[in-house]
Amino acid sequence: MRKLLFPALLLVLTASCSAPRLYYWGSNGTPTKYEQLSYLQSEKQTPKSICDLVCLYEDMVSHPGGTRKTPPPGICAEYGYLLLQPSTAEYFAQYATSRQRKLFGSDIAASFQERGLEMLAKEMELYPESAKFIAPLLKKAKGGAK
Repeated sequence: MRKLLFPALLLVLTASCSAPRLYYWGSNGTPTKYEQLSYLQSEKQTPKSICDLVCLYEDMVSHPGGTRKTPPPGICAEYGYLLLQPSTAEYFAQYATSRQRKLFGSDIAASFQERGLEMLAKEMELYPESAKFIAPLLKKAKGGAK
């Protein structure tokens, strides 16, 4: 009986070392693709990095993984804000690959505007505590869209 107790205890302790991932962050590697691209966005922004980041956000929002099966907190807001920036649509129209362009159709500026507003609203729906920060952005974006 003692011979079985130690291996059983060891198995239980090592099995609990790996926590399940609540959210999908763009890859399973370390650092994640999200971390790499968001760093490029803030530090070494290029038109290609913007196009890649838009596509990564779209993947994270459209195909959420992890145990919760929802986009991570803040991702919808970041994505929506990025899409609402006029330069994002310009860069995407000029520098995106044909595969990347297929995600948004022919009128990229209108698609980005619509999807950006949708993402800000989705952030508030998924994470109601974010409404204090997102509602003013959404109101301003809708006012500017008219």
